[in-house]
Amino acid sequence: MFLQKLSLTNFKNCSEAILEFSDKINCFVGDNGAGKTNILDAIYYLSFCKSYFNPIDTLNIKHNCDFFSIHGSYQNLKNSDDKISCIQKRNHKKVFRLNKTNYNRLADHIGTIPLVMISPYDRDLINDGSEVRRKYIDGVISQFDRNYLNDLINYNKALLQRNTLLKQMFDGRYFDEAAIEIWNDKLVLHGQTIFDKREQFLSEFNPLFEEYYNFLAGTTEKVNIVYESQFHENNFKELLKISAEKDRITRYTNTGIHKDDLIFTINSFPVKKFGSQGQQKSFVIAIKLAQFEFTRRIKSFKPILLFDDIFDKLDDKRVRQIIQLVSENNFGQVFITDTQKQRIEKIFNLVSIDHRIFNVADGEVVPET
Repeated sequence: MFLQKLSLTNFKNCSEAILEFSDKINCFVGDNGAGKTNILDAIYYLSFCKSYFNPIDTLNIKHNCDFFSIHGSYQNLKNSDDKISCIQKRNHKKVFRLNKTNYNRLADHIGTIPLVMISPYDRDLINDGSEVRRKYIDGVISQFDRNYLNDLINYNKALLQRNTLLKQMFDGRYFDEAAIEIWNDKLVLHGQTIFDKREQFLSEFNPLFEEYYNFLAGTTEKVNIVYESQFHENNFKELLKISAEKDRITRYTNTGIHKDDLIFTINSFPVKKFGSQGQQKSFVIAIKLAQFEFTRRIKSFKPILLFDDIFDKLDDKRVRQIIQLVSENNFGQVFITDTQKQRIEKIFNLVSIDHRIFNVADGEVVPET
């Protein structure tokens, strides 16, 4: 599956663009702020129904315009075309459609066009709080497991209802154990399934991740993603009983899969505290490449891969390694942004593969002939 054609109108700083792509590697070259990343974000939108960078859809409408639209034409596994569209008007609900049919639930589209984005912002996986890491693992699993996504949606709904009820009871100075128990049962039903699938995923994912890390870093270090969860200590129903009094006082559910975390380690030491910048960079790129490979094996076809401005802090040897890697048959269509045109041209003089280069300036995208 690959993106043949992309059409943009009033998306971020791009007034209009109609682009046709290679089914292998496509490079967007231009200065910082020119709009290269916006093209990748539009492609990301068509897979995830949202921006990678800005969750408020209306803020992605070009200044002084009334709407944005993104249209993509994909060649699917049956060698026919799928057309995906996203249209956002100010003060209107977002419209997302596949082949002219609107989705009633955006969640139903997730996983249709598997995609992996590698960005400088991925360092947040290491440096930010546990919520970022939970969102990451949930996003990966949801691309190939629709039931997992449904469990996650239902769990979060039950969590919101339980927290709202706890606050109402605190404010009203009463406690209704039977009412709380209703939401406990829903949390347990969905939460235990989510925990089991996260644990299974990481047991299969870690060997792939270690392989890619050592390829990038040129080492044989032991890297690992450790799943930290209260569920390792007790079952969920019992955990809720133990924390019941604390929940009443804090007006918040203090136990559950929404408290889980991922601990990133190199040779059993936390990467956040002890990893060098180079190790951290290799760590997050390896996570994303392993995500690509894991998804490819599950879906039996190749996801789209986006590299956003990641080459600036890598040496030329490492850049060539990555390009050589994604040129192999295990990888499909790749999109790259870079500020240095000479670097891109130099790479393709050394690595023979079909590619297209687009020059980007002030929101205008012009393909090289």
